[in-house]
Amino acid sequence: MASKPLRIGIVMDPIGSITPYKDSSLAMLLEASRRGAEIYYFEQKDLRLLSGKALGQSTLLEVRDDNDDWYTSGDCQEIALGELDAILMRIDPPFDMEYVYTTYLLDRAQLEGALIVNDPLALRNMNEKAYTAWFPEITPTTLITRSMEEMKTFLDEHGHVVAKPLDGMGGRSIFVIRKGDKNANVVFETLTDYGTRFAMAQVYIPEIKAGDKRILLIEGEPVPYALARIPSDEDNRGNMVAGAVAIGQEMSKRDYEICERVGPALKDAGVIFAGIDVIGDYLTEVNVTSPTGIRELDKQFDLNIAGLMFDAIEKRL
Repeated sequence: MASKPLRIGIVMDPIGSITPYKDSSLAMLLEASRRGAEIYYFEQKDLRLLSGKALGQSTLLEVRDDNDDWYTSGDCQEIALGELDAILMRIDPPFDMEYVYTTYLLDRAQLEGALIVNDPLALRNMNEKAYTAWFPEITPTTLITRSMEEMKTFLDEHGHVVAKPLDGMGGRSIFVIRKGDKNANVVFETLTDYGTRFAMAQVYIPEIKAGDKRILLIEGEPVPYALARIPSDEDNRGNMVAGAVAIGQEMSKRDYEICERVGPALKDAGVIFAGIDVIGDYLTEVNVTSPTGIRELDKQFDLNIAGLMFDAIEKRL
């Protein structure tokens, strides 16, 4: 007797707005389709809780690897989220209270039988910037504070720092500041909203010129290649949306050492798919919300990273 097809849900930003050739969520959906899965598409607005039961207004989805015509929407139906085999949570930051509320809904779905990728508790607990504090021995010297004065002192002490918000993505609102910079005060005022919001400052790592490396991990084990995002000559940020060039490369010994330190904690927390960022010898971010980089690494090294992820999902079902 043939087994039933997997029923895979995905919660994501509008699929019509993605850039197909570099979208990791689409890579996951294409792999689900190759495996014969039924794909149930949701946006955040489609989810709700009723008397403690997680429900959603889903759209059946067909996907194709076509940059001009990558999906077809099918029938809409209400579904109990717990009836799905797995749900991919792929909403991009910012990590705001709407995101948190969505994880509560997914908590209920998980209690009702669906595997959530990644675990909702981990999504709440592992802020991509603040979570590096759990690994201080492999991260650059870092300050998280609301205090503008403490940020000024940190800059005076270290001379060259990177300042950024805790809830940003894609290189937004990241500032590189040197001691004596007359814009430092306004940067700290802006990031902390005059001392009312936490922000981060890290010692500047000059190896950023060689690239901000994205390393993908599945069940705590790294894909054996990193995606080095090399800043343009006109920018300090190693983010592709900020003009960085992405070049795949083999992982270094230090990259593996960092993964050996971080990977087990991710696996234990129910994080099936994660992306960590490494500059030089240092871990700078841990991304469990909506990591990217699949399409670029697949293309450069003839990989199927989403296939590895679905292998891990199926082992858990």
